[in-house]
Amino acid sequence: MGAAAVADEFDFTPGAQVPLTGTAGQTAATYALASAAYRDNEIAEILKANNDWHKSTVKPGRKWATIFRPNLGEAFSLAVRDRMVGAGRGPLIQSFGMEPQVVVEHCLAATNIRRERDNWLSAVMVLCGVLFLPGLLLWLLVFQIRTTVAKRDDKRAGALGTTLLVAVGALAVIFLLKMPFDGFWAWYARACVVLPVVGWFWAKQICERAAKDLRDRWSGLLSGGGIGAKIPEAVPGSPGETKAEQLRKELARLSAEQRSNLVFYAGPKGILGMGTRWGAWQLAEELVPAEAGKEIHPFRSWDVIRAIHDQLRMLERTPLNTGGFTAPSIKHWIVSPIGEGAGAVSRPDSTDVDAYQYKNHAIQEICNKQHFGSGNRHYLGVQWTLWDGQLVITMLVTVTVLHQTLRIEVTGHALGPVHGLFTTKPAAKTKEVQKSVRFWETRKVQLPLVDTDEVVRLAARAPLTWYPPLLNWLGGSMGLPEPFGLRHAWADQPWRHRFMADDALRAATPVLRVVHNAAIKVLRENGVDTEKFGSRAGFLSGAVQDASPRKADLYDA
Repeated sequence: MGAAAVADEFDFTPGAQVPLTGTAGQTAATYALASAAYRDNEIAEILKANNDWHKSTVKPGRKWATIFRPNLGEAFSLAVRDRMVGAGRGPLIQSFGMEPQVVVEHCLAATNIRRERDNWLSAVMVLCGVLFLPGLLLWLLVFQIRTTVAKRDDKRAGALGTTLLVAVGALAVIFLLKMPFDGFWAWYARACVVLPVVGWFWAKQICERAAKDLRDRWSGLLSGGGIGAKIPEAVPGSPGETKAEQLRKELARLSAEQRSNLVFYAGPKGILGMGTRWGAWQLAEELVPAEAGKEIHPFRSWDVIRAIHDQLRMLERTPLNTGGFTAPSIKHWIVSPIGEGAGAVSRPDSTDVDAYQYKNHAIQEICNKQHFGSGNRHYLGVQWTLWDGQLVITMLVTVTVLHQTLRIEVTGHALGPVHGLFTTKPAAKTKEVQKSVRFWETRKVQLPLVDTDEVVRLAARAPLTWYPPLLNWLGGSMGLPEPFGLRHAWADQPWRHRFMADDALRAATPVLRVVHNAAIKVLRENGVDTEKFGSRAGFLSGAVQDASPRKADLYDA
């Protein structure tokens, strides 16, 4: 089924208000990433969130046009929006432990807030700038030079930039008082000097109002939900609103792709979206009849997998009333191999696939037949989403039969919390200055929410926001790691968090024992001698007691 057909199958009820509560237990990671859409940090901050396998990039603009540079929130919102719901976008990697649609909707909401602000700033630029273009260009040139000087490593650069601005201001006052000519052009020249400054004061009020709104939403998301994302453009009001209808379909397609049961194995990078493989345990023995002279009853790999599936559903049960597992998600996965450096993935479009999901008969066929050589493989996965979505533990089980050897393999994958950059709340802007009397001591002074340079930057960018390619060329943009998925792109390793690491390691032993017991029961029922299987399972049960994370996908060959 094609993408268009998938989108047509899903629909939204009217209303563009995003619910304040996402999928249960998955809000922390969702809201942390959504908060990036409202941030006002420098764009280079995103580089701190890069992990070993997936690295975002900052695409620089023109060196002479740094005044048009975007901040983190602006670049993040546009990059995520275009990549996830943009026209002609490529396939995405599932974001386990979170709801990617909520993040996209907050990116759209943040873009709407900035667009409304930029509309007002564009009006200010026309009334106080374009009509008095010589003065506007002069003031922009001064601020561009000041910004370039201030970015130098020299500690005196900031003071030099401020001195330049003051000097130009003094010259402007002298020019107003000692006008070299009179008449209409004299008054126009005075307006060219004064009106851009008046426009700056007007623009400052607009920028501060929008900045306060963005910061309130940023803080609200990290406090537990905050304000919902309003995106009225996602709800078509009439059959002729093709743009709104396209956005609605793309959001539906995103939700359908999130539910796909096809994942991609990228070598040492592990299964994209599930994290690297940190442990593997294999039980492989010969299939021998239990009684001499009798044959083994015919059975398939699917019979073993189905029995394991039924027993894994009992994991949350315990003989003692002392906590235990939360209810896991148990799902059959089709795993497709891709290269470690692959820049994109592709999802199949065939009769075996419906709404990005392999049908049950196709899953069984892959499970029973594709054990050797090229092609996709089948894995049974048991997955826990813990720590409010910050930790995703996945244990995968696969059964293969080659000649007379049956192999049962259990592998552990863990996806850690999103980088700490996304969980920092907005802080007041301050700087340390020397005390006037006790000059050997310093004190903190609070800076305005939107400073002079920021007002000029936003006002200069505003008229160009209607054509993003030109704005990105001038000021730069953010590049997303490919193949892209929101969750794994900025995930940390869980091993740096003691309790998260404990949870991942503790899950291995009970899962391994349940898998082995279920498999041996099926073998026994079908006339297979299970003595060697039982001995091997006992050995693995002892070995898994000392489970420790390692790079299981890096073969020392």
